[in-house]
Amino acid sequence: MATGYDYDDAPGDYEGAADARGSQDVAYDPNFVPDSVKTFVVHLYRHIREKNVYEIHQMYETSFQSLSDRLFKDTPWPSVDAVANYVDNDHVFCLLYREMWFRHLYARLSPTLKQRIDSWDNYCSLFQVVLHGVVNMQLPNQWLWDMVDEFVYQFQSFCQYRAKMKNKTEQEIALLRQYDQAWNVYGVLNFLQALVEKSMIIQILEQEKEGIEQFTATDGYDYNGGSNVLKVLGYFSMVGLLRVHCLLGDYHTGLKCLQPIDITQQGVYTSVIGSHITTIYHYGFANLMLRRYVDAIREFNKILLYIYKTKQFHQKSPQYEQILKKNEQMYALLAICLSLCPQVKLVEETVNSQLREKYGEKMIRMQRYDDEAFSIYDELFSYACPKFITPSAPSFEEPLVNYNQDAYRLQLKLFLYEVKQQQLLSGVRTFLKVYSTISLGKLANYMEVDEPTLRTILMTYKHKTHAVDSDGKIISNADVDFYIDDNKITHNVVEDIMKDMVHVVESKPVKRYGDYFLRQIVKLEGVINDMDWVKLD
Repeated sequence: MATGYDYDDAPGDYEGAADARGSQDVAYDPNFVPDSVKTFVVHLYRHIREKNVYEIHQMYETSFQSLSDRLFKDTPWPSVDAVANYVDNDHVFCLLYREMWFRHLYARLSPTLKQRIDSWDNYCSLFQVVLHGVVNMQLPNQWLWDMVDEFVYQFQSFCQYRAKMKNKTEQEIALLRQYDQAWNVYGVLNFLQALVEKSMIIQILEQEKEGIEQFTATDGYDYNGGSNVLKVLGYFSMVGLLRVHCLLGDYHTGLKCLQPIDITQQGVYTSVIGSHITTIYHYGFANLMLRRYVDAIREFNKILLYIYKTKQFHQKSPQYEQILKKNEQMYALLAICLSLCPQVKLVEETVNSQLREKYGEKMIRMQRYDDEAFSIYDELFSYACPKFITPSAPSFEEPLVNYNQDAYRLQLKLFLYEVKQQQLLSGVRTFLKVYSTISLGKLANYMEVDEPTLRTILMTYKHKTHAVDSDGKIISNADVDFYIDDNKITHNVVEDIMKDMVHVVESKPVKRYGDYFLRQIVKLEGVINDMDWVKLD
C-alpha cells in the first residue's frame, strides 16, 4: 500500500483523536482475524522468506489495499498479537506488519497520542534491526520508499499535533511530558543519517560512476541472493533528509544531503512514482528559496512533462489523487519561478500551455509588483509550500498556545521579502530588453532616478539574478545580463564616448528542432487515427 507523500487530504488536525475513535472501538475487536487476513499474512510471510519480490509487491500493493477497502475501511487491521501465531511469531515480520498497521491507521483514521508514540517505538525497533541485525530479505522498492516516506510524514504530523497546545487534555500533556523523546527531531535525523552511512550508499553510487557497481541498473535489487533492504533504505533516506530539512527551512543542508543522487539522470528514485515526485518537488522548492530559479524551472519542467505523459497509467493507483495534488502544486511553484525569473525558453511547449491555462492571468498580474501581485504570490506560495514544522517541544510552564503556524508564517515572510526586493528589477529588465547599449545617464533618466541610485539598482539586479550553487560556484539566473564599461578617461574620443555605457548580453534560446518535429509527428498520427474512424459514403 502506498498512501501518498504529504497526506494533505488525510484526516486533518488529529485534535480530539480519542473521541473520533470512540465509536469505532465498540465494534472493533483487535483480536478477531478474518480468514482472508490469515491467508494474507501467511502468504506474505512465506514470500518474504522465499525472497519472492514479485509476489511480495503484488500482495503489498494490491491485496493489502483491496482487503483494507473491503474489511477495514474505518477500523484498524487486527493487532499484531492476533496474527503473530500464523507467522511463527517472527520478530521482523511482526515489525513490518505493525509498520503497515500504523500506516493504514494514519491514512484511514485519526491516531491517538499513544498510538503516535507506539508507532515511533515500532520504527525505532525496525530501523535498529536493519542497522544492527542481520537482514536477509528482499523487499519491493515501493515498500521501502513508503517506510521512509511514512516515517517523515508521521514526524511532521506529530510536530503539527504537538504545536496545537490550546485544547490539549491534562492526560495528553502528561503523555507528552513522559514521552518527550518520541519523534524528537534529532532522533529522526539520526536514524535517516545512520541508514545513509551504514548502507554505504554514497560510496556505492560513487563506485557506480566508475563502473564497479550496478546499483541503478538493477534498481537496487540484489540478484545474487543478498538483501536490498539496507542499501535501498539508505538511498531513500537521502530523499527523506532533504524533505525533513525543507520542513525545517534549512534548504542548503537539504540539497547537500541529496547531492550523491544525480537527479539529472534516471535513478532508483525514479523507479517509484511517489519517490520521483517527492524528490523533485522538494528539490525544486529548496532551489526556489535559495534563488536558484533556473535549476528549479528545469526540474519542475521535466517532472510536469513526465506526469502529463504518464498519469493515465496511475489512475488506479492509491497514489493517484496525491500525484494530481503535487502536480498542481508544482505548476504553482513553476508560475512563481517564472515570474521571478522569466526563463520561459527552459519550459517545454506542452508544460507552458498547461501553465498558461492555469496561471496565465495571474502571472501577468504578478509582474506588476503592486498589492494585488503580492497577494497572488502569497496565495500561490501558501498553496504550494510544504507543511513547515516547529520541531521544538512546547514550554509546559507557560500558558498553552497554538504555535503550529509559526514556521509557515516565518517562511512566507522571508519569501515575500524576497519578492519585494525583486520589485526594482522588473523596470531594469524592461529597459535592458530594448537596448543593446545604453548610457548610465540615459537609463537613469528613463527610470527617473539619479546615477548613484541607478548603480545601486544595477548592483541589486546583479545580486538577485545570481546565486551560489551546491559546489560554491556563482551561477546566473538572468535571461538578460549586462556589464558596464567603466574605463578611466583616456583622451581617446571613441573610448571616452563608450565610458559609462551599459552593454546588454541577452541569452540566446537554443532552438530545439527535434522537439518541433516530434510534436508535428504526434499531431499527424492523431489526424491519421481520426481519419481512420471516419466512414466514407
